[in-house]
Amino acid sequence: MKKELTTDTAAAELRRARFGRLPEHIRFEDMTQEVASTPGTAADAYNPEGSWKYYSCLALDLGL
Repeated sequence: MKKELTTDTAAAELRRARFGRLPEHIRFEDMTQEVASTPGTAADAYNPEGSWKYYSCLALDLGL
C-alpha cells in the first residue's frame, strides 16, 4: 500500500512540475457586467419592406 501512495505522490509532483497550478477560481459576479441599455432609434426598427435587401441564399450565392 505504501508503495502505491509514494507512486501516486510522485506522479502528482511530476504533474505539478510540468503543468503548474490551476488558475484561481473566478466568481460569477466578476464575470458579468451590467450596462444600462440605450433606447433604440428609428434606424434600428424592423422594416419588413426593406428586409429583402439582406436576404441571403447559399444556392443563389453559388450561382445554382
